[in-house]
Amino acid sequence: MNPWEAAGAELARQQSAAAPKRAVPVAAANVPWVAQDERSGARFAKRLGRGVLWTVVALAAITGVRSWVVPAKAPAPAAAPPVQAGPTYPDNEAQAVAARFARAYLAWDETKAPERAALLAAVLLAGADTAMGWNGHGRQDVLTVEPGSVTPGKYGQARVRVDVLIQAPGAKTAASPARWVGLDVPVVETSGRVVVSGRPGFVGIPTDGPRAPEIPAPEADAELSSQTTATVGKFFEALAGAGDVDAVTAPGAKVPPLPGGVTYKALTSWTVDIGTGADRTGTAVVTWALGSATIEQAYRVELTRVSSADAQRWQVAGARGGSL
Repeated sequence: MNPWEAAGAELARQQSAAAPKRAVPVAAANVPWVAQDERSGARFAKRLGRGVLWTVVALAAITGVRSWVVPAKAPAPAAAPPVQAGPTYPDNEAQAVAARFARAYLAWDETKAPERAALLAAVLLAGADTAMGWNGHGRQDVLTVEPGSVTPGKYGQARVRVDVLIQAPGAKTAASPARWVGLDVPVVETSGRVVVSGRPGFVGIPTDGPRAPEIPAPEADAELSSQTTATVGKFFEALAGAGDVDAVTAPGAKVPPLPGGVTYKALTSWTVDIGTGADRTGTAVVTWALGSATIEQAYRVELTRVSSADAQRWQVAGARGGSL
């Protein structure tokens, strides 16, 4: 034998004995199934499912920790039901009933006692004494009635202040002077009506007013007052029927004229308030004549500057009685 071939055969045997044995195929081991490689789509779905699961676990953990650190807010208390105000006292009805009562109560005539009793019965509680304390003698007239404040009390009761102008006719000549008297009238709301619940009482009436409040007088614009005196005088003259009101007022202004019997005498005073712009306001004192008598009255007059092609002039845009 060739020694080189023997050495090669021996080396091949040794390498074969040293090499690891190959794994036996699954099919050769008599296993009843066959292993297959996972496809890329199945592998992606499995990884996605694991990611979603771990995300849910992480969110649950974070939420739980936050609830330990930041306690949950207490639920807001339920809103209280709105408080409904109780019904207010029917002041208008109380004033009307008290005025009717005062007129019938203070107007008496010994020759017409039943008429007075019937008028009172309409505004009194059922079964009340319609004489209301009158002894049935004398005569007195009521010229006017002015209901005033209503002061509510308990159980549907209230007190109504009424001022009444009364006059007693003279025996043979002129009647006695008229005078104001104050009357407190008790009323009660019952059965859907307001009626007088008892006898009233006389109360005093102030003989003079309170001190005037401190209201600053507007500063006067002497120059504009002088420029517009004639314009304002013509306006009041026309207002009393001595001219066309529309002709002396600004375009679009509507000022109704005064009723008959009032005659313009003079513009006693006129001052325009200090200011700027095309609309200004001033105070006028006007003397009117009614028959043989004259009387002074105050007005707040609104002026506006009207421009034409060749000139500008001030005209009256409106007037309101009183010095407000």
